[in-house]
Amino acid sequence: KNMPEQQNIEWKQSWRDEYLQWISGFANANGGVLYVGKDDNGNVVGVDKYKKLMDELPNKIKDTTGIVCDVNLHEENDNYFIEIAVESFSSPVSYKGKFYLRSGSTNQLLNSTALEDFLLKKKNLTWDAVTMDNASIEDINLEAVESFKKKAIDTGRLPSIGYDTDTETVLRKLELVNQSGRYTRAALLLFGKNPQRYYTTAYLKIGKFGNSPSDLITQDVVETNAFELADKTLELLNSKYIFRNIKYEGLSRKEPPEYPYDAIREILFNAIIHKKYGISPITVKVYNDRISISNFGELPESLTLDDLWKDHRSIPRNRLMANVFYKGGHIEAWGRGTLKIIEECKNYGLLEPLIEERQGGVTVTLFKDIYNEHYLSKLDLNERQVKAIRYIKENKVITNKTYREMFDITDRTVLRDIEELVEFKMFKKIGNGRATKYVINVEGYEY
Repeated sequence: KNMPEQQNIEWKQSWRDEYLQWISGFANANGGVLYVGKDDNGNVVGVDKYKKLMDELPNKIKDTTGIVCDVNLHEENDNYFIEIAVESFSSPVSYKGKFYLRSGSTNQLLNSTALEDFLLKKKNLTWDAVTMDNASIEDINLEAVESFKKKAIDTGRLPSIGYDTDTETVLRKLELVNQSGRYTRAALLLFGKNPQRYYTTAYLKIGKFGNSPSDLITQDVVETNAFELADKTLELLNSKYIFRNIKYEGLSRKEPPEYPYDAIREILFNAIIHKKYGISPITVKVYNDRISISNFGELPESLTLDDLWKDHRSIPRNRLMANVFYKGGHIEAWGRGTLKIIEECKNYGLLEPLIEERQGGVTVTLFKDIYNEHYLSKLDLNERQVKAIRYIKENKVITNKTYREMFDITDRTVLRDIEELVEFKMFKKIGNGRATKYVINVEGYEY
């Protein structure tokens, strides 16, 4: 029984030299087999001049890609076909100076950022560990390293440094400067005097918007090193962008900000550590009802959005930067950042955040007053449903029983009302049977 073409099998009816790029693609991925003399369904159709091919192919492969493959001849019902078995190689394999990678059942030509990611992965390096030719201690903001040093001593996570350890030694211990004294990208991003000189998108952009994303009211740019970026951003948000709700407790004024700053700080740390530098800056958008932080750089292959809601492995795109954030006490533990964000929102009385993959990156949105009166007035809901949403906003949850008692209606009507709200993604169902409860679902919120 023939298997369909897949990740590691490719069928060709006859040989063409351009198929050598498939061999590069297999060698760079998980290896694979190329059959010559089989049709698209894997049936043997036979191959002409198989003897000549058996002589030529091993040398041709070696000369163009530099690797040796097993080339075997097989026969089925008087038809000959050739099997070229390609192993996976730990170093990159090119064909005519280009690198290919087998992905799914296609062969992809790698270029620019995809190629760099691939080459680094083969060397077991992350993007931020690459060294820069012309960088020196002159490019480093010594005060930023001092501030890191104090924090690292406080956390006790870098036991080998003390107050008298010099800058260069601190950077070496963090692997930000390698054995031969060369500075990594991470060193310049984390502690550089002017990281934007090297990486034009190593900054952050804040905008305040009115009722629509096209209604920009004011904007700012935060340009500083990555180690201080989150704090500088929060200072600016606090002084100019985020309102405070004044509460009087006794005689003293308490002014809690609209959002939990610890959650925003954690989102920013995540963005800095997982960002693909070179595409676009981190952006913070502040609206009347929400704040959104977006960052270019998709989730690592082995993580899904659902994984972020539970304990998960941390796979930072920029490992050296993540390590410095950990040693300096910026992040508490690997892989718990998103859980901390969710927890902070909950403690603050906010709804859970919305985490989405959008346009090659990740966006985290914290909501303040969603489903407010103005918004509810525009929805096609009955009066009971609107009241139920108000009730949930006040009490966090609602049950079928509460819903029935609020309006003195039949179970059937309750079910119809609630099922509609679940379908509109405005209610989220938790639990089953008698223990069923409903909470607000942020996914149904259209903005």
